[in-house]
Amino acid sequence: MKGTTLFSTILFLLFASCTQQADEEKSQLPNIVLIYLDDMGYGDLSLTGATGYSTPNLDRMATNGMFFTHFYSPQAVCSASRAGLLTGCYPNRIGFSGALSHRSLTGISDEEETIAEVLKKKGYATAIFGKWHLGFQQQFLPIHHGFDEFYGIPYSNDMWPYHPSGPNVFPDLPLFENDSIINPAVTPADQEQFTTDFTLRTVDFIKRNQKQPFFVYLPHPMPHVPLHVSDKFKGKSAQGLYGDVMMEIDWSVGQIIQTLEETGLVGNTLVIFTSDNGPWLNYGNHAGSTAGLREGKGTSFEGGQRIPCLMMWKGVIPESTVCNNLASSIDILPTLASVSGAPLPENKIDGVNLLPLLQGNFNVHPRKSFYYYYRQNSLEAVRTNHWKLVLPHPGRTYEGFQPGNDGLPGKVNGNYLFEGGLYDLRRDPGERYDVSESHPEIVRELEKIAHEAREDLGDELKDIPGKNRRQPGRVTKN
Repeated sequence: MKGTTLFSTILFLLFASCTQQADEEKSQLPNIVLIYLDDMGYGDLSLTGATGYSTPNLDRMATNGMFFTHFYSPQAVCSASRAGLLTGCYPNRIGFSGALSHRSLTGISDEEETIAEVLKKKGYATAIFGKWHLGFQQQFLPIHHGFDEFYGIPYSNDMWPYHPSGPNVFPDLPLFENDSIINPAVTPADQEQFTTDFTLRTVDFIKRNQKQPFFVYLPHPMPHVPLHVSDKFKGKSAQGLYGDVMMEIDWSVGQIIQTLEETGLVGNTLVIFTSDNGPWLNYGNHAGSTAGLREGKGTSFEGGQRIPCLMMWKGVIPESTVCNNLASSIDILPTLASVSGAPLPENKIDGVNLLPLLQGNFNVHPRKSFYYYYRQNSLEAVRTNHWKLVLPHPGRTYEGFQPGNDGLPGKVNGNYLFEGGLYDLRRDPGERYDVSESHPEIVRELEKIAHEAREDLGDELKDIPGKNRRQPGRVTKN
């Protein structure tokens, strides 16, 4: 009997020791806050030249962390960009191109692993508060793709009877709690509270989960048109409504950082701030700034895909550092897998681990090249080092058109034929001077990279199917 009792005691102690060790390892995992804006341009922060308003909390993030100057969205439009961010893939690899409509029968596939699903393997609590836009039917909603909680809208905040043609095109905009609609018809007054509501949900989630590792994704619907801001910031900016919106977003960042400090979590939390693509320029004073980069949202030029990115992680990321290395939102998933010790998805991904850069080692270059895809899954440009080869392609151009104002869009040429060219982004970030004649060897090198991209991912304009393109999820009947 005594032997049995002794054996039971030993088993209990071993179990308790293993449990304690697992709990200690779990408590040491970094928390992650990912803030993702909609249509914010490269020039919309104080530190990148914004005027008429200030972003002191984002400036503070830069002071306490790292600013990435050559950071790219996966594609210059909503759904595709978010698909790339959450799966670590070029969007066309997983069947995404452009923005899903409110009638779309496709969404994120069950075969793809999101950041949330990767982190769940390590015991993370996960949540999303804001805009989803990866499919609005129940099977595509966030809680079926790794998120424990969802509070937000299924697609863009203009996908309701807002546009002149809206009453004949769009239904009412719903607000979801998990997979249930809690408000079937969001109003402009509701949208004025979006930034505050999604921020407070994020703060509450952090406080409720401070005893375990957490991942919270805050994809603000702003500053996408139509712009809405709460009374706290209405009329506060010298730049008008757009500046008011950016000031409230900066306030949101400040609330989150303050919460991390008050809970004692700031030293063990990686905070990431970036945007899904560049500004929607034909909306004029309701659009952001590219800081002089060429074109904007919906294009593969720098103004469409180069976005500001800030990362802060006390004790890991050196303070007040600037990273000029090439990086993209598709690199966030493998980076978070690395810092959490989680295994990568089984399916092929395109992202690379940025952890050496976060640690301040800029002599390494995890990302060697980048592919710019857009509509019709066509390859429109490739980049390596500071060289960018723009390939001949049809596309959107804002140049030569007077932008609109106060919420009304100006004209845009949606089918302009670009001739292409070679650009030295080190000296010509505005992509104004084609230097292909002076550097034929660089053109050949980048053409080789373009060929490899097409062989792998395809190019519908050239009738190249690609070897490794997967299909999106499609609506299934119960």
